[in-house]
Amino acid sequence: MLTLQNISYLHSNRELLFDALTFTAHHQDKIALIGNNGVGKSTLLKIIAGELQPSAGVLKSDSGPYYVPQIFGQFNHLTIAQALKIEDKLTALQGILDGNVTETNLQILNDDWTIEERCREALQYWQLENLDLTQKLENLSGGQKTKIFLAGISIHQPDLILLDEPSNHLDIAGRLLLYDFIRNTSGTLIIVSHDRKLLNLLNVVYELSKRGITIYGGNYDFYAEQKQIEKNALSQDIHSREKALRKAREKERETLERQQKLDARGKKKQEKAGVSRIMMNTLRNNAENSTSKTKSMHAEKIGGISQELQELRSGLPETDQMKFGFDNTNLHKGKTLFTATHINYTYKEQFLWKENLSFQVLSGERLALKGANGSGKTTLIKIMTGLLEPQRGTIYRAETKLVYIDQDYSLIDNRLSVYEQAEKFNTSGLQVHDIRMRLNRFLFSQNELEKPCSALSGGEKMRLMLCCLTLNKQSPDLIILDEPTNNLDLQNIEILTAAINEYQGTLIVISHDESFLEQINIQNIMNLNN
Repeated sequence: MLTLQNISYLHSNRELLFDALTFTAHHQDKIALIGNNGVGKSTLLKIIAGELQPSAGVLKSDSGPYYVPQIFGQFNHLTIAQALKIEDKLTALQGILDGNVTETNLQILNDDWTIEERCREALQYWQLENLDLTQKLENLSGGQKTKIFLAGISIHQPDLILLDEPSNHLDIAGRLLLYDFIRNTSGTLIIVSHDRKLLNLLNVVYELSKRGITIYGGNYDFYAEQKQIEKNALSQDIHSREKALRKAREKERETLERQQKLDARGKKKQEKAGVSRIMMNTLRNNAENSTSKTKSMHAEKIGGISQELQELRSGLPETDQMKFGFDNTNLHKGKTLFTATHINYTYKEQFLWKENLSFQVLSGERLALKGANGSGKTTLIKIMTGLLEPQRGTIYRAETKLVYIDQDYSLIDNRLSVYEQAEKFNTSGLQVHDIRMRLNRFLFSQNELEKPCSALSGGEKMRLMLCCLTLNKQSPDLIILDEPTNNLDLQNIEILTAAINEYQGTLIVISHDESFLEQINIQNIMNLNN
């Protein structure tokens, strides 16, 4: 069992990330840890893994956790055995088998005589049997690195398993293996992920937000239903308070108008009755005080309702606050954008695809490119966009305005600030205040406009890129997205999905995220094999 009591964490700049988190993970719980980018999900996993120390609070665990991080670059200089922390055991076992039965070797091995067998079985399960444990990670793909650390689970056999975005970089076959492992494991799981198919395999959702941890007893679909119920109730509350605010303002206006009419009528009567100037001033002051008191009473009531309304609106999902405003493309539907005839490309004197590719892409189409890691999806995109030329066959490319958004958002210049980047895309002649307002619509506050693009998260870069596209005089005829949901949280995936569904032009997507492809209404699929 894992217990966290009043866990808090301060960044090095003393900024509070989260405060007084308390929860328990029981044996064989399968927990989805979700929340918006920046709330501290990965940091919390690192604290549980023992890689970071909390600023306050107590953590208790019955067993040591096994942690699979989101990023593996820090291990590139290590061999597979070193990264999995099994090199010493394997060396000790080999020494014993060679006759070097020393106390040191026996102590290091610690009676773990099946370590080699578990390594072999684990690598085989994750389809890595062609790798040697002495290979360095720097020469491996992102998918292979992920599988290596997942293989470490079977090797170390931990009771508590922490996974940070484990399906990132995995192809369809790798994801299916991961899903199968999650279904069948008897270990306790805490998983940070945006993969909705994966999240639906888990039995409880822990939502991390600025308010702390909220627990939903069910999988992601159950969580989404509960959030929709909460959202509907919130919308009703907002509507009710808006109605109350309108009535309060009408009441204030009617009361003041009535008071003014009574004051004016009383003044006329007093003048006719010949009331003295001193008495008239006294009566006027009394009337003004009465009006002021009435205004103050209504202002207090209106202020209270306004404050309640503001607090309720702040709880709305940010996706409901955004407007995209994509213009329609000028291309008519059905125009031929690409025609490929028997094309292929070589790497190391070997053709990438077993069979030459022939296909056509028409305007208005929504196409997904699928294939295993290394099947040439990104290479094909580069051929279609003219960054590469086919080494066999021909390709026709129509004159189009296209935008290629890769996994690293390379169209964003990290040397620029958020505002400067937006200004660079402003071909429609918008004024400074219009650009600022558009950025605010994409959830960039005034304080963030001078923030360097190099400091933005993946989700923030995606939002900035979408905002930049709306600043152009004309929407692109074609948008190409390469693994767009990698490293995005669920909120930013919703934002991206809403933007794509509003876009009326041609779309080509490389993605292993089946839920995302379903939600953006993909019409055609091209499978690549090599």
